[in-house]
Amino acid sequence: MPNWNEVLIEIEKEGTEGPVDRIRRKYLKKLFEKTGRNVIAFYSGWLQKPNVFSAFINDNDMNGFMTTIHQMDKSKGVDLLLHTPGGDLAATESIVGYLRKIFDIDIRIIVPHLAMSAGTIMACAGKEIIMGKHSNLGPIDPQFNGISAEGVVEEFARAKKEIQDNQNTIPIWQVIIGKYHPTFIGDCEKAIRLSKKMVRGWLKTGMFKNKTNSGYKIANIIKRLSSHKETGSHARHIPADVCVKIGLNVVMLETLDKELQDLILTVHHSFIHTFASTPAIKIIENHTGRAMVIHHLAK
Repeated sequence: MPNWNEVLIEIEKEGTEGPVDRIRRKYLKKLFEKTGRNVIAFYSGWLQKPNVFSAFINDNDMNGFMTTIHQMDKSKGVDLLLHTPGGDLAATESIVGYLRKIFDIDIRIIVPHLAMSAGTIMACAGKEIIMGKHSNLGPIDPQFNGISAEGVVEEFARAKKEIQDNQNTIPIWQVIIGKYHPTFIGDCEKAIRLSKKMVRGWLKTGMFKNKTNSGYKIANIIKRLSSHKETGSHARHIPADVCVKIGLNVVMLETLDKELQDLILTVHHSFIHTFASTPAIKIIENHTGRAMVIHHLAK
């Protein structure tokens, strides 16, 4: 299968009318023909077009999944190729709930490069995750406009302790805590509980269904993925080998047969070329070419 440069050459040879679409769809179809499983790609171009809100997971994405799943043979399960920076927790919960209603737990997640934040939460809903040596998941601690919810809760706990120990610190902490709006601490605590609850429930009913000692394993996974104190940064990349060590059911891309490896990476390259050469910022697309494409028109 073609590599990055070979895909680009192939696109250039196709001409000027939608070559990236034809090439991308050709390889999505080939992936379906190889596996015999439905294929949906949920791809964001946030790396090519940073700071675009529509690149993140949101409720509008449900329309894309409804479009791509329509008329599928549901008995074939689904391979979800996932490349996303994350996004809204409630939207993620809704999308996974819909996928589970359609395919039960016959959902295989493929992460060719990055599935961060809520993308990692979504990946935990699959029966297994296919990752390469270059692939990464990310911490699942919720964020509010770039502010870590766990960081806020930790800071508030620290403020209470320091004030109890030394009331002279009150003026310092008044300035810091005074920046938070009413109910903000509570909102952070609720978001933390929700993200953990979602992952715990999906792991229990999917990846670890009918597995012994699953409670301990799931608790360890959640602890390692959710701890802001341990990960240090929400942008922290968690590579495949670490995902294996913490207990996730990860299948290494390099252990698959060569043709399947190449197909997955060729599909990935095709999407990245699309984002680099078109206004597209998000694509939800299946192996038949049925798709929802969100464009970002630069001002």
